[in-house]
Amino acid sequence: MMSDSDSFADSHRQRDIGLDELPAHIDARVVRLINAALLGEQELVLRLLEIGFLPGEQVRVIASGFPGHDPIAVRVGHTTFALRGHEAALVRVTPVEPDAKAAS
Repeated sequence: MMSDSDSFADSHRQRDIGLDELPAHIDARVVRLINAALLGEQELVLRLLEIGFLPGEQVRVIASGFPGHDPIAVRVGHTTFALRGHEAALVRVTPVEPDAKAAS
């Protein structure tokens, strides 16, 4: 039987999504950060990199605010950060498949 997290990972395989789109409690890996030169938010992208949102890092949305889904509590490694939706949208991720998670 396929769980919700399995079906979400299957449907989003091969394409990255914004961290703000990732449902709670789904493991994902950072693929890239949006090119801040286009958005005029270079300092924000640099801060995200400095706190650990690096390509290859595993992330997970722990919770989100109510109402409005803002802020978003995100775990990177053993640290949890609160990000606003527009900040999380700069981080592009791909959900981790259950088999890949067990192998790492």
